[in-house]
Amino acid sequence: MDMHLSDSSTSAPSHATLSGPGGVCLMRNAWKGEHPSVINFISSFLSANSFRLNFVPIAPDFIFNCGGLSVAFVFVTNWDCNNVSLIFSRVQKLRTQFARFYVIITLPAKQQIDSFIQSYFKFEMVIGKPTFVPVQDIEMGFEKMVKIAHSSGVYKQQKIGEKLKAERKQLVQGMNFYLKVVTSIPGVDNHDANALSQAIGSVQAIAKASKDQILENTDLSAEKAEMISRFLRDPKFYSSPKIT
Repeated sequence: MDMHLSDSSTSAPSHATLSGPGGVCLMRNAWKGEHPSVINFISSFLSANSFRLNFVPIAPDFIFNCGGLSVAFVFVTNWDCNNVSLIFSRVQKLRTQFARFYVIITLPAKQQIDSFIQSYFKFEMVIGKPTFVPVQDIEMGFEKMVKIAHSSGVYKQQKIGEKLKAERKQLVQGMNFYLKVVTSIPGVDNHDANALSQAIGSVQAIAKASKDQILENTDLSAEKAEMISRFLRDPKFYSSPKIT
């Protein structure tokens, strides 16, 4: 069974702030009426962690958007051992609608924990789809929820950063290769190569460009334009030795 275990010794929220991106917390409208006593705590905790709170008509209890990533939650605040079918029916329906979906459950007593474990297998839940997170009280559950959403957003930003870094590296390597090829043409220096890159484009595009096109779009001399056109388009020319 895929479950996150909370520290059972913690009975009060820590109010610790999280480093990294904040975001938006969408709360189901029904929570206003069902849990008015915890709204102040939720608002305060979200504000301390740079999240904006909006009440909206959504199917899950909460949807967090952090770092461009959306995470949905069902928050079971009262586990009724005699009426669990509605909970699992709702979870089964919502898990197909969200790629990142968690179920937070308050289980303060052993009887409730045992009931949950039995029900989990009775309703044939698929491990990790979704992940269930048992907690002792609502405050602890909400903190856990924010931490999950926050860590998901941080992870995505790190992956985006790594991708951008790899793309920059590839771009630099490509430019270095481009300069090496173009400056191998007799008389063409880095300035000329950069001018050709901006005005004409890739090595392939330069090879297809005529002398007149090079002259019209760059500040290269007619002699250099002629040399580039002949060098890249005439195999006999670029394969023979040159004296400069």
